Amino acid sequence: MAEAAPAAPAPTKAPATPAIGGGEAPPEFDASAFFKVFLRGDIALALGVVAILAVLILPLPTWGMDISLAFSITFSVLILMVALFVERPLEFNAFPTILLLATMIRLALNLASTRLILAHGHEGTDAAGEVIQAFGGFVMGGNFVIGIIVFGILVIVNFIVITKGSGRIAEVSARFTLDAMPGKQMAIDADLSTGLIDEDEARLRRKELEEESTFFGAMDGAAKFVRGDAIAGILITFINIVAGIIIGVVQNDLTFAQAAESYTRLTVGDGLVSQIPALIVSTSAGLVVTKAGISGSTESALFRQLAGKPKALGLVSFLSFALAILPGMPAMPFLVLATITGVGAWFIGFRDRRIKDDELREIEEKAVDPAALAEEPISTALRIDYLRLELGYGLLSLISAPKDGQKLTDQIKALRRQMASDVGFVMPSVRIQDNMQLPANTYCIRVKEIEAGRGDLRPNMLLVMDPRGEDISLPGEKTVEPTFGLPAMWIEEANREEALFRGYTVVDPATVITTHLTEVIKDNMAELLSYAETQKLLDELEKEHQKLIADMIPVQISLGGVQRVLQNLLAERVSIRDMPTILEGISEACGHTRNVMMITEHVRARLARQISDNNANEQGFIPLITLSPQWEQAFAESLVGETDDKQLSMQPSRLQEFITSIRNIFERQAMMGESPVLLTSPTIRPFVRSIIERFRPMTIVMSQNEIHPKVKIKTVGSI
Repeated sequence: MAEAAPAAPAPTKAPATPAIGGGEAPPEFDASAFFKVFLRGDIALALGVVAILAVLILPLPTWGMDISLAFSITFSVLILMVALFVERPLEFNAFPTILLLATMIRLALNLASTRLILAHGHEGTDAAGEVIQAFGGFVMGGNFVIGIIVFGILVIVNFIVITKGSGRIAEVSARFTLDAMPGKQMAIDADLSTGLIDEDEARLRRKELEEESTFFGAMDGAAKFVRGDAIAGILITFINIVAGIIIGVVQNDLTFAQAAESYTRLTVGDGLVSQIPALIVSTSAGLVVTKAGISGSTESALFRQLAGKPKALGLVSFLSFALAILPGMPAMPFLVLATITGVGAWFIGFRDRRIKDDELREIEEKAVDPAALAEEPISTALRIDYLRLELGYGLLSLISAPKDGQKLTDQIKALRRQMASDVGFVMPSVRIQDNMQLPANTYCIRVKEIEAGRGDLRPNMLLVMDPRGEDISLPGEKTVEPTFGLPAMWIEEANREEALFRGYTVVDPATVITTHLTEVIKDNMAELLSYAETQKLLDELEKEHQKLIADMIPVQISLGGVQRVLQNLLAERVSIRDMPTILEGISEACGHTRNVMMITEHVRARLARQISDNNANEQGFIPLITLSPQWEQAFAESLVGETDDKQLSMQPSRLQEFITSIRNIFERQAMMGESPVLLTSPTIRPFVRSIIERFRPMTIVMSQNEIHPKVKIKTVGSI
């Protein structure tokens, strides 16, 4: 037996070839990453535009021409189908850009086909590709004269009828859309101010309004692309025919008849290949701009409106039958159409009657069985309106059509904006509703559905007040101004000029309500700042302040604690607009106390510049009434409790003496035209304020820490 051959040694992996120069080998080519780059939409679009520009410069072979022309026709059909199926024009707001690209493609192909026709037209009808040859033979029926006529008709239809009409519609739509923007914007703001929509819905509507105006403006300009494309097609066809005949006769030794036959057939075939996609795109543009007032897709809107009237279809059926029986008229086509429209009229009429019968049956069932009516969820009874304005039926005209000044809804909208600027947070929406239980000319303001103020108005008159406090010497009805309780008078509109001439303050009824609403909101700002609104204020702060919030909440203080500090500030009408400074003050105060009242006092000290500026008078200084050392000591000795839980425990007789002193000195200053500030020490300020707010809530109480070093002060009295 022969010995077995020894096993061959296992192949060893060849060592990698070192790179030249001793460096590392170059990385392997990653094909997947290469193709991913070209699959990106932006790269693909850029390459497509570059390809169009390349066709304008470089010659295109016949097979490339066939592919490009097929792509042009397919692309135009795709545009038409999308235009048919969109629900609203804004769903196809990229149409102007697509129209520009389609026009560029056709013009580039026109130039490429011209190059092929003039260079190889003498070689036969397939010199510019099989697509042009097919259109030159099949569409023209083998006769280039017919092709010229068909081409001319297509150009006329496209240029004069479709393009001109769609361009005019786009122009008028753009103009009307721009003219209607202020009214639509005011309608959105009115719905927002009355609470019918929220901020997100209002922002969405404003965005749609802006997109609508931009779209129709762009369509007005894009219509010029199609118009220019039609003109370019006519000129290119004329140049190709004339230049082709000259080249065929002079350079290629063809007879005039041969040159005219060959070059005209190719040129007209090329023109038909270009004009048919142009006609399709023009029709798409017309469909898009004419859908401005139609809801739903095109086919549903057309069928619903054209075939939705059985009487109209019945009349059409009758007229078609009448034409069928006329002598000399072909009966079969009109009889078929009469049958189709007649059956359609009967079917639609039967369907409408059945729908009406079903609706009547449902109404009868609901009337017979009231218990079957769907009840509102019981959870809706738990919802409350933060702010509600109830109007008697005689005041409803202030909302719809005021005779003078702004509508009440417009004034409330402006009030919300002003309060956001002054106070620092957006107040809740004001729900306006009629209340038949109120007297006709009475309004009622409710805060969390609790009445906070009411008044009587005269909707067709003006309210007049004398700033000097004297009697008003004009004919009218004496009354009391509902906000501040000042003596006033209702006068007729004809006496406005006389009242203004005498220096009286004249306001319309809507302004009276707005002023009263403003004061009610200022008195209840602390209650209107909810937990959710506090969270919203913190979330809307700039990114650089979010780190402070994250470090402070909930480690140092809870969100509810921040809410209570902000409510304490708003209760004394201190704006919380400077939220970063307030948060810094809260963070500093939390280092040595967790008492909300003490934290608020520290924050007020941080807001010294703001508080001092708000309480300075027209002369630029703060009028002060100081608390005497005796009263300072009396309040300090009356504080009982631990450091963070101090309370005021003063004898009732001493409290009454203090209240009397405060009332007397502030009334004397008011008679002198002054509105001074009561100045106390920081320790007792919140306790003094808690007493004064019960009988003089408008009195400002400040501590020495809240007087900014650079502000001017003037002491006008002492207690």
